[in-house]
Amino acid sequence: MSDLQPFEAVPNPLIAQPDFKVPAEMDAAIDELISHYPKKRSATLMLLHAIQERYGFISEEAVNWVAKKLELQPINVLEVATFYPMFKHRPVGRWHLKVCRTLSCALAGSYQIHQGYCKKFGLDPHAHGAQTSKDGQVTVEFVECLAACGSAPVLMCNETLHENVSEAKANEIVGGCK
Repeated sequence: MSDLQPFEAVPNPLIAQPDFKVPAEMDAAIDELISHYPKKRSATLMLLHAIQERYGFISEEAVNWVAKKLELQPINVLEVATFYPMFKHRPVGRWHLKVCRTLSCALAGSYQIHQGYCKKFGLDPHAHGAQTSKDGQVTVEFVECLAACGSAPVLMCNETLHENVSEAKANEIVGGCK
């Protein structure tokens, strides 16, 4: 007889939580969308976009739901969701300011713009990743290339790209957000 005791199950953070619900009409639309692909897996990006559009970000529960829907392992969905920078993995503010930090933008003043936003919203300019203001309204994120190097510095406010942004224009953009 072995002295080994059965191990106790440890909760897996990638197992869907019961509070994540997809409405019936969205579920039906997603089923119809999946039918347009020769393999279910090919619909991964489209499902992630649909989830983010509805919920604002891709939660672990959403990753699990998509995996189950597409008959995949959660890691197969997670690797797609984490590869593409447009997917958010936690809630962001109503206004999401993404400031480009790559070379062209850095040389043209994006670090000063980022620092100005951090100061304005009480955030740490040296912290990594997106930061949200205490009121939850504004998220500031220093991001890699926004693909507009010829008109640096650039930033995005939600999905709107702003080019040739001076510090004054950056403040004007924030003023338009409120």
